[in-house]
Amino acid sequence: MMTGYQILWFVLIAVLFAGFFFLEGFDFGIGMSLKTLAQNEEEEDALIRSIGPHWDGNEVWLITAGGAMFAAMPFWYASLFSGFYLILFAILIGLIYRGVSFEFREQMRTAKFRNLWTTISSITSMLVPFLFGVLFTDVVQGMPLNANGDMSANFWDYFNIFSIVGGVAMGLLSYVHGLNYARLKITNGSLHDRIQKQLKVLYPILLIGEVAFAITLFVFTDFFTKKPVVTIIMLAAIVALTLIAWAVTLKQQNTWAFIALGLVIILVVSLLFTGLFPRVIVGNESNMSILLKNATSTPYTLKWMTIISLTALPIVLAYQIWSFYVFRDRIRVEKISY
Repeated sequence: MMTGYQILWFVLIAVLFAGFFFLEGFDFGIGMSLKTLAQNEEEEDALIRSIGPHWDGNEVWLITAGGAMFAAMPFWYASLFSGFYLILFAILIGLIYRGVSFEFREQMRTAKFRNLWTTISSITSMLVPFLFGVLFTDVVQGMPLNANGDMSANFWDYFNIFSIVGGVAMGLLSYVHGLNYARLKITNGSLHDRIQKQLKVLYPILLIGEVAFAITLFVFTDFFTKKPVVTIIMLAAIVALTLIAWAVTLKQQNTWAFIALGLVIILVVSLLFTGLFPRVIVGNESNMSILLKNATSTPYTLKWMTIISLTALPIVLAYQIWSFYVFRDRIRVEKISY
């Protein structure tokens, strides 16, 4: 029997990951666009400055989610971080190189080395969301677990049709989210026209990807057998919001396009966590899944974590909202001397 605290912390961890993918998603998209959209250093500089005050703060959501998992659900944390060690290590390396690439690029005095770090930033911004998509789809698909929660997986358990579709979908969502953000933040130059042209092509591709994701979700998971109604409703909402984002993009209503696609990202994360519940990792044998009720800390620990979190969370949220307000000014494409 699960307690209210166990369910609460499962929801809170889902919220933290949804917040991370919403906020860091457009950071990843901006990073990718440095090589797929920008045509000169001035445009690269403008794109980087658009996320400059926020990208490291947005990553705090991931750190908080990992910390919450460690403290509230240590069994889940242990199985996930040991079973997906290499993927998480690659994500960590990607986040490190992506972070330092912004700083090193600014310090380089020659265009050759600035371009090198720009390329590294773009590659890592593409790699990290792809690997996160692979990880989360693997978790809901079913992994080879034993009675102790230890995972003994091979390459094809990690990288298969469903996980690759999930990885590509997360990368594409992040990229389109980043393009929508860039239109909100950058005021001049030909970037807007090129973003609009790319979005006209990308939204149909994104819709095709969502259909592919829904099909693979049906084939490779038990979402449609265990929770058919909520799964169908959430998938329909994802498609509907994508169509809305596409429609308002064609009308160049940038704010609504950004909000609609951001809600798509939140709904995708919500769908995965809803289908996962009451498990935290699905086993490829039903009796080997790790259940929420067995993965958490003691009720006393969860109680005090809840008190502390509900005290600190409003402060953190207020600070992040304030930081976006302070840096609300839009960015101009202009020459910067190095």
